[in-house]
Amino acid sequence: MRKRLAGRTLSVIIAAASLAVVQSDRAQQQPASPQRKLLDQYCVTCHNQRVKTAGLMLDKMDVDHPSEGAEVWEKVVRKLRGGMMPPQGMPRPDKPTTDGFISWLETSLDRAAAAQPNPGRSPLHRLNRSEYANAIRDLLALNIDVTALLPADDEANGFDNIADVLKVSPSLLEQYLTASRQISSLAVGDPSTTPISQIYRVPPDLAQDEHIEGLPLGTRGGLLIHQNFPLDAQYDISVKLLRNIVGYITGLEWPHQLEITVDGARVFLAPVGGEEDNKMMDANLGIAGDALDARLKARIPIKAGPRTVVVTFLRKNSAESVEPLQPFTRDLDLQNMNGIPLIDYVDITGPFQATGPGDTPSRRQIFSCRPANTGEEMPCARKILTTLTRRAYRRPVTEKDLELPLRFYQDGRTGGSFDAGIEAALRLILADPKFLFRSESETPNISDLALASRLSFFLWSSLPDDQLIEIAAQGKLKDQPVLEHQVKRMLADPRADALVSNFAGQWLFLRNLQSSVPDRDTFPDFDDNLRQAFRRETELFFASIMREDRSVLDLLNADYTFVNQRLAEHYGMPNIYGSQFRRVKLVDENRRGLLGQGSILTVTSYPNRTSPVLRGKWILENILGTPPPPPPPNVPALKENSEGSKPLPMRALLEEHRKNAACASCHRIMDPLGFSLENFDGIGQWRTKEPGGVVDASGQLADGTKVDGPGALRKALLSHPDQFVETMTEKLLTYALGRGLEYYDMPAVRSIAHDAARNNYRFTSLIMGIVNSTPFSVGQLAKLQPIANRPSQGPTRPQ
Repeated sequence: MRKRLAGRTLSVIIAAASLAVVQSDRAQQQPASPQRKLLDQYCVTCHNQRVKTAGLMLDKMDVDHPSEGAEVWEKVVRKLRGGMMPPQGMPRPDKPTTDGFISWLETSLDRAAAAQPNPGRSPLHRLNRSEYANAIRDLLALNIDVTALLPADDEANGFDNIADVLKVSPSLLEQYLTASRQISSLAVGDPSTTPISQIYRVPPDLAQDEHIEGLPLGTRGGLLIHQNFPLDAQYDISVKLLRNIVGYITGLEWPHQLEITVDGARVFLAPVGGEEDNKMMDANLGIAGDALDARLKARIPIKAGPRTVVVTFLRKNSAESVEPLQPFTRDLDLQNMNGIPLIDYVDITGPFQATGPGDTPSRRQIFSCRPANTGEEMPCARKILTTLTRRAYRRPVTEKDLELPLRFYQDGRTGGSFDAGIEAALRLILADPKFLFRSESETPNISDLALASRLSFFLWSSLPDDQLIEIAAQGKLKDQPVLEHQVKRMLADPRADALVSNFAGQWLFLRNLQSSVPDRDTFPDFDDNLRQAFRRETELFFASIMREDRSVLDLLNADYTFVNQRLAEHYGMPNIYGSQFRRVKLVDENRRGLLGQGSILTVTSYPNRTSPVLRGKWILENILGTPPPPPPPNVPALKENSEGSKPLPMRALLEEHRKNAACASCHRIMDPLGFSLENFDGIGQWRTKEPGGVVDASGQLADGTKVDGPGALRKALLSHPDQFVETMTEKLLTYALGRGLEYYDMPAVRSIAHDAARNNYRFTSLIMGIVNSTPFSVGQLAKLQPIANRPSQGPTRPQ
């Protein structure tokens, strides 16, 4: 203790001496401005050329002309807005003084940026995996499982559409070539397609004892499969039931019926269980399992195209039954011989005995004409390929653009059919850099066509449609009324759901739910049904803000949410029945907005407990836009409660952790935010007690505001609405541009948020602000370096 006090005293003496020297130097100069006096009084003590705390020397910075050091001053603004500086325990100016300085600094930076705007760079952008799948869907009317074709993309700045990390390698190009072959074959309907097997597994923690949303009413458990069948043919559908560790199939004591439907029509019904099956299972597990496998397999004629296959059990009616009632708590013991049969996976294999390519949506979209004789084939092929290349390349095409596709068509047609020629040309188009990459010309202003492409990949994560290309080709897209109409049209289109799945899914960490596996001993009732319900609630909630053009502040404060019976029971909401989601008005104030939703609370927890640190960090990054610095190296892990000892509350464990000086500075900011949510357990259920005692949700934020519980935290966050809106604008602009934001982008962010305030921060106000902003509507392509000299994380052209 004495050593720490002595060290702290020495630091204060050195800092005071440094400040005295600085003030002495300034006294010999002209009178200081109010801004300089403020910095000298509260900041220069640590941030000067002698101490150089955090490498910042504010005594050398010209605060009266902040545009000359804009990059540094933007960092200062962020720290001050987050209440991170001056550090807690050091002298601070009062709030009006701090707010006045921030406002003056931002105004000065924004004024300088308006006089000389910097649109930033427009890097070469490879389509990421989601964009590629959506582009195939819109180009060919074909939904593909892109995860089976391409690897996951790297992420940066919170998103996977950042151009700098969308790398290209020879192996990835090979995968694109393979994907183009498979997709073109499926789209055209190649009659030489050989049988393949596709397996669809039921999530291991999916509860199958109730009806599952999306499956037919009157059913229990099962699997919903969306499958593209390549040809009119026969297909084998095999169902495997779940076995326990000794090979026993549970639930055979009672008779059940397994049903398979294709597009809602029953194609197969088989008995499962009952006296005979039960006796056979008791006599010989292997023989019984083989017999059931053979019984639950059928060869079914199916028409080509996208079909919905459902494999499920018929639910018993309400008549009296001798079956034992199933408890609400899940039975996790697979050796339990009672219960119900469960589906493990479904195997679809084919085609067999094909009769033709069929009439599929993809063929109807591709073949806009059909030649009656060989003389009509080339004009028809030209028409088809002109349409495909125009959509794929996102612009009107020239004769030069058509040369190579037509050559591939002719090669495929030689010795093959007209369809084979189109398939060969399509294979080329899908592997063409003009399809796989987005770029703008090296001019100060992007063209209308480039703007159309930016707009469609921002709002739809996909290609611009014909209407957007046509308007852009006419040079009308930059007309403000036309642009605004197109943006509203696109937001109303179902394709705008990409903003929910891709933007919100990454900004709010919803994608992390899939890998969240709460500890079964701590949370025995958590299952995949609840995991999916968490995600669905937040997606429907975000979509309602977008579709209804509500204020984005409702993301924090809305008095409604979306639940089904499973989620309502989890939240303690009465009188909600069925698997369908519906909009409900919230009675509990603590559940309002994102901070009361199970998705957010689960992804910011550990498997066996809550984490005020993760929750506080999530709020700092995604709500306040003031992320804490990364932890220093060799920081000791939080000391957990050990088995057999008296458990301590989470607050006590973190207080012990903060005794380490390296941890204290950041945890003092993060922890109070997380403590406010401690009444929610690791999967978002409300609680008043935790291991070690009663939950204490009180705390003090970095700016001195006292909070106690989710409601108080929400009100504190909403007391500075501009901070949340600017953070959301930063995230949206990063996603829209496909690059990380730089200091020179921040004036645009503030301008968008400021203009949106006039319209109550409505969702479309932010979107239109981004579309009209300098970084989005004005762009210049960065000069491409030779491949050998490029940074390792940068994009490369395909060879």
